Amino acid sequence: MLEEYKKFAIRGNVVDMAVGIIIGAAFGTVVQSLVKDVLTPPIGLLTGNTDFTNLFLVLREGTPEAPYATLQAAQEAGAVTINVGLFVNAVISFLIVSGAVFVLVRYINQLRAPDEGPAPPKTIKKCPYCVSDVPVQATRCPHCTSELPEAVSSEEA
Repeated sequence: MLEEYKKFAIRGNVVDMAVGIIIGAAFGTVVQSLVKDVLTPPIGLLTGNTDFTNLFLVLREGTPEAPYATLQAAQEAGAVTINVGLFVNAVISFLIVSGAVFVLVRYINQLRAPDEGPAPPKTIKKCPYCVSDVPVQATRCPHCTSELPEAVSSEEA
């Protein structure tokens, strides 16, 4: 049973998936920091010094009663809140992560796409009499010995 587990664990797909999950978790942490520490403070300044983390609605007051200066103060008082600011931060994080994943997938698809350059020169034509494959420069069909229309030069092919 242990040998079967080893075979399963070291298969390429499992290792690739594990690396992807680890990198994804690290990327999520970086994006959360970007949103919380870099993006929302300037947006907060533009909206009148609003700190999105502390943007919340009180559904039921705790003890001591409202007003609460911060979300943490409301939660410590036992108030029931709708955390609008945390939701806005989560939406911004989602948009950044989904945009980054879209760009990554698009780039990978471009790498996988075959290079569609000019078509290779034609080296074979069909004999109009016996429909056999004949080299482009041939003037007679090697199969039926019929004379073929003008031979195509290698520059035209």
